[in-house]
Amino acid sequence: MSHLFHLVCGSTGAGKTTYAMALADKLGGIRFSIDEWMMTLFGEDVPKPIEFAWMMERVGRCEAQIGSMALQVAARGLPVILDLGFTQAEHRARLASLARSAGFSVQLHVLESAAETRWARVQVRNHDRGSTFAMPVSRAMFDFVEGLWESPPPTEMIDMHGIRVG
Repeated sequence: MSHLFHLVCGSTGAGKTTYAMALADKLGGIRFSIDEWMMTLFGEDVPKPIEFAWMMERVGRCEAQIGSMALQVAARGLPVILDLGFTQAEHRARLASLARSAGFSVQLHVLESAAETRWARVQVRNHDRGSTFAMPVSRAMFDFVEGLWESPPPTEMIDMHGIRVG
């Protein structure tokens, strides 16, 4: 089965964007990364300190537009790679439902590694500001997202043709 919607998930520093870039190249697909959208559209306007409600309202707007564009891309037969974090099951289910309701198949890609490894990667990314850098991530932000992370259970992996990437 050829999957048109690829949901890339993992906690902060798991390597989602790097993986999504490589997957888009491999499949000839179009990648949508929430960090890029958020920083391009709202980066100059981010309140200091960051306000959760402010951020989530804008994430919601971006995701609605990404979803609309992703459906158009898939309708043209191109794979869609969604790099939207997907830290929680409800978020993954919502985007999978969007794809399936339009007749498209879904595959979940789960990136997992130890928290210490991921925090070390984030520190390097914060310092180097390379191709996957969108914004600095503080330890408080890292810990906050870590508390939200819901690893997909076996039933979700089966339902979404999931694969785990070490």
